[in-house]
Amino acid sequence: MVHFAVGLPNVGAFGDPQVLVELGVAAEEHGWDGVYVWDHLLYHDRGWPVANPTVVLSALAARTSRIRLGVLMMALPRRRVQTVAKETATLDALSGGRLVFGGGLGSMDAEYADFGEDPDLKVRAAKLDRGLEELTRLWAELRPAPVQRPRIPIWCPGRWPTRAGFRRAVRWDGAMPTFHDYGQERPVPVAEFARVVDFLAAERGSLDGFDIALEGRAADGLVDGYAAAGMTWWVEAMGWWRGGVEDARRTIAAGPPR
Repeated sequence: MVHFAVGLPNVGAFGDPQVLVELGVAAEEHGWDGVYVWDHLLYHDRGWPVANPTVVLSALAARTSRIRLGVLMMALPRRRVQTVAKETATLDALSGGRLVFGGGLGSMDAEYADFGEDPDLKVRAAKLDRGLEELTRLWAELRPAPVQRPRIPIWCPGRWPTRAGFRRAVRWDGAMPTFHDYGQERPVPVAEFARVVDFLAAERGSLDGFDIALEGRAADGLVDGYAAAGMTWWVEAMGWWRGGVEDARRTIAAGPPR
């Protein structure tokens, strides 16, 4: 079964927290299954506003009752793990067990270097692995505890054909592939996505209980093919590159591409 979510940037015109909450509430009203928000401290255009995704999810948790919520992907290596553990356990309790935790390296070196953190990818990768282990330990000890058992689901990204992120993902509960050769203006072919699914299955042994999320535009006409190849979550990508906030409102109001 495929679930359908909206993916919301937290920068630029989407850096207004009231806009993000409005769009998230509308997603639940119009039958979507999830709302996933980006994670940035700053962006390439330093004049753009940037909203805090954890604060936005807190508002959405209080104003919705059904949809899955998450940050895809939270740059865990630039955060204090104990703070993240407390925030996410509280969010899971507030939402009644609807949180997904996405943990990645972060896509911008400046979000480390500009704040005195080491941007080296190997350093970040080691911090991420340690952080995920520590996060799950703290969830088991915290009060209030997360609602979900055995834990809040953890998804990790990978950038195909590099394998490291996918090898990390198979140790947890889900993967969100991106691609070196494909992106916003060039959707990944179904056959290339299927190669990622095959790799994940081979590394994990079984994909039972494992989510594979993919972000894109349903208008490209490939959702059914991705679903047949093993996708479990479709994330409809909203953004300034496809019409901005007004396009996001229209797309959300039209409902998921079931």
